[in-house]
Amino acid sequence: MKRQKRIALVNDITGFGRCSVAVELPLISAMKIQACPLPTAVLSVHTGFPHHFLDDYTDRMRPYIDSWEKNHLSFDGICTGFLGSVRQIEIVSDFIRRFKRPSTRVMVDPVMGDYGRLYSSYTQEMCDRMRVLLSFADLITPNLTEACQLLGISYPEDGVVSDQELEYMAGALADRGPSQVVITGLSGGEDTIRNFVYEAGRGTVLQVKKVGGDRSGSGDAFAAIVAGSLINGEPLTQAVRKAASFISKCLAFAVELDLPWNYGLPFEEYLRELN
Repeated sequence: MKRQKRIALVNDITGFGRCSVAVELPLISAMKIQACPLPTAVLSVHTGFPHHFLDDYTDRMRPYIDSWEKNHLSFDGICTGFLGSVRQIEIVSDFIRRFKRPSTRVMVDPVMGDYGRLYSSYTQEMCDRMRVLLSFADLITPNLTEACQLLGISYPEDGVVSDQELEYMAGALADRGPSQVVITGLSGGEDTIRNFVYEAGRGTVLQVKKVGGDRSGSGDAFAAIVAGSLINGEPLTQAVRKAASFISKCLAFAVELDLPWNYGLPFEEYLRELN
C-alpha cells in the first residue's frame, strides 16, 4: 500500500494567534500530506501579545528526534521555521543530516527579522549559524531583511530593490547551498506585494494585490503551501503563485467582514483550491 507523504514541521506550537504549526498543520493536511510537528517551543499566545507563556522545548528536541529515528520514520519534506537559539539551530542541522534522503526536500524559512531589523532575540552568532543551515536546504524563503543578513550586506534604503539586485542576491544565496530561493514579501508600491522566485540561474517576479497590513501567521501559511505544493510535484513558480493567491484571498475576505482571516465558508472553499 502506498504510504501518505509526510512533512516534518520544525517550528513552535502556539495556542492562540494563528501562526506557526497551528497554521501550517491544517493547510498541509488539506493538501493530503501528513504534517508531523517537531516542536521548538510551546507558547500560550504569540509574542506580539503583551503577555505570553513560553515553554522552551530545546532540551526535549533530541530525545524526540531519537524516538522518530528508533521508529524508522522517514519524511518526504522537512520545513523549518523560527528557531530560538544557536543550540536549536545546531539540533536542527543534525536532524536534517540524520533524516534527509536523496528524495527529501528541505525548506528553510530563516525567520530572523523584518523591515531592516533583526528580531530582538536574534544574536550575531545565531545569524552565523543560520548561514550554515543554508547548506542543508533545497529551498530557502527569506524576506529582504533576512536575505541581506544572510549575505552580510546592508538593507537598502526604504526597502526598495531592483529586479537586477534581487537576481544577484538570490544567486549569491543559491551559491551557499539551496538550488531554489524565494525572496518574499517585497514592496511593489502601495497596492502590490512581490515575490522573487529564483532557480536554475534565473529569477522571476510574481506579484499579487496587497491587502491590509501585516497579519501574524501569513508567512507560516506561505511556507506551508509552498512546501506542500513542492512535495506534491508542482513547479516552484506555480507553488509560490498558489500560496500568494491563497493568502491574498483570505486576507481580502477578512478585511471585507472585519474578521480574523481563517473564519467563514470562503476559507473552506480556498482550502479546496490547494488540491
